[in-house]
Amino acid sequence: EPILKETHGVIVYQEQVMKIAGDLANYSMAEADDLRKAMGKKIPKILAMHRERFMQGASENGIPSDKAGKIFYLMEKFGGYGFNKSHSAAYALIAYQTAFLKAHFPVEFMASLLTSEMQSTDGVVKYIAECRSHGIEVLPPDINDSGKEFTVKGSKIRFGLVAVKNVGENAIEAIIEARHNGKFLSLFDFCERVDLKKVNKRVVEGLIKCGAFDTTGNYRSQMIASLEDCIDYGQRVQRERADPQMGLFNLTEEQKVFNLPSMPKIDEWDEKELLTLEKESLGFYITGHPLSRYENVLEKFTNTNSVTLKEQNDGDAIRIGGMVRNNKIIKTKKGDLMAFVTLEDLHGAVEITIFSSLYSKVYDLLTDDSAILVRGYLQKEENSVKLLADTVIPMDKAEEIWTTSIQFNLDVSRTDKALFEKLNTVFKRHPGSCKAYIHLMNPEKTETIIALSDTIRLKAGSSLIREVNRLVGYNAAETVCRPVESSSKFNGNNGKRWRKR
Repeated sequence: EPILKETHGVIVYQEQVMKIAGDLANYSMAEADDLRKAMGKKIPKILAMHRERFMQGASENGIPSDKAGKIFYLMEKFGGYGFNKSHSAAYALIAYQTAFLKAHFPVEFMASLLTSEMQSTDGVVKYIAECRSHGIEVLPPDINDSGKEFTVKGSKIRFGLVAVKNVGENAIEAIIEARHNGKFLSLFDFCERVDLKKVNKRVVEGLIKCGAFDTTGNYRSQMIASLEDCIDYGQRVQRERADPQMGLFNLTEEQKVFNLPSMPKIDEWDEKELLTLEKESLGFYITGHPLSRYENVLEKFTNTNSVTLKEQNDGDAIRIGGMVRNNKIIKTKKGDLMAFVTLEDLHGAVEITIFSSLYSKVYDLLTDDSAILVRGYLQKEENSVKLLADTVIPMDKAEEIWTTSIQFNLDVSRTDKALFEKLNTVFKRHPGSCKAYIHLMNPEKTETIIALSDTIRLKAGSSLIREVNRLVGYNAAETVCRPVESSSKFNGNNGKRWRKR
């Protein structure tokens, strides 16, 4: 009873309930566990049996029936989640504290969040995207500036070295210790100064690929090509430094420079190769992304991404875009081909199921690194979310395929008959199915929108937009995309749920 009085209205743990039942009513551990389960699952019939058992056991220990009844009532209240008040108060306090930190110390708050997720690629990707949405720049790893964890650098966050693949804490400690004697001037200088027993070739290779050595001035391609020579040079210097006999013949700086290998004169990798190797060493892109050039298309034509997808409801109509990263093709019982595609966007990845009826039409779009847009319906289960696709289009064709109308916003003061005639000539070069509108704007006076004749239907796309904007001298073309269908019925599989076997 003292325990209950002390904790009533705060938190009564299930272990305490079991202990109370054992001490006051002579319950065995097995019986006490049955009582705990009954309370947790709120089973009235079993609880009634336990009330009788508890009252009898308490009576044997000389506890008055009214007091024993009160104690059991308090335990039953716990079984009905009587501790919600205390939990809500605790969570409210935590929510207030974290909201305060995020509002007043956003950079420090996000750096701490990133550090807490260092071992989770998905977590780091999620919070880096959150940083970008708040205008907080996350700087790439730097051999001369990064610590073990994510650190605050003014209004920016510096990437932590421990989040780089194959770079353990022992290697990081050796790097930081060597850095106390000054910044690393080159890869050769690094290999000469760090303990190469703790920082092996695999570690250095990962650091080069993720861009941690970029500030030393050499290309990543050059450093990878000369990595063997750098490590051999560093090991030789460290052996000679540790040899007591060599102490009689210490090398001068001029002799060191004379024996220093040179970097090969080769070009840097192209952007695709740089980003591919960067992702290989980090698990995601940090200095850029192959989809960056499609950000406007993704913003206009999609209604979710791989992170917010989890917040959607089962059966929702979804439009998402990304790059094909894995394509597993299987044969159905009928002998048709279908595919399970891993689609990677700017934030993460999601699995797309493409049934045979659609696969036969779009299989050529499902090659690795292809940028595509997918429309389909969400299948959400307890531990997974996936998309059942009913449409797949190339991202380059989104404007052309999913645009319903085009509006040209023209400044009246800069518009005359000659311009309209030239626009008409441009329109004739881009016939299509999209309805067109002219939006005439006279600042601070009036605006008029004119629907063009149905005989003037246009083919939306970058070519038309570029030509119109070049003609008028400013960004005038504005496209309106087809809305995402709201029906939750998935026709491609007759509404049945699909499970991969």
